[in-house]
Amino acid sequence: MEKEFGAHPPWLHVVPPADRALVASLQMMLGAGEAEAIALAHEKGMRLILDDRKARAIATRLGVPITGTVGLLLKAKTLGVIPLAKPLLETLEASGFHLGPDILAEALRLARE
Repeated sequence: MEKEFGAHPPWLHVVPPADRALVASLQMMLGAGEAEAIALAHEKGMRLILDDRKARAIATRLGVPITGTVGLLLKAKTLGVIPLAKPLLETLEASGFHLGPDILAEALRLARE
């Protein structure tokens, strides 16, 4: 992470996965960050936030529960953290985040917008 973003803030704790063999295996198919994130989520039995289709498929095969950016927005709307999901979904699309029309329509339906 430091290679990409510089030093991390003091409240953020970076925890490497213990299963280096799994990381190495995953790195044959994915980038280092995705491989480590999937391996750590697998070890800890935690939900992982992923948007990349290939990474999501691999995580699912390993039994790692996943959600994505759209899922986070829907959860935020449900919890009342944000009043509307649609403006944020539109901002994501405008910034180059690819949402297919079916995904967008389903997200808006689930958000009741």
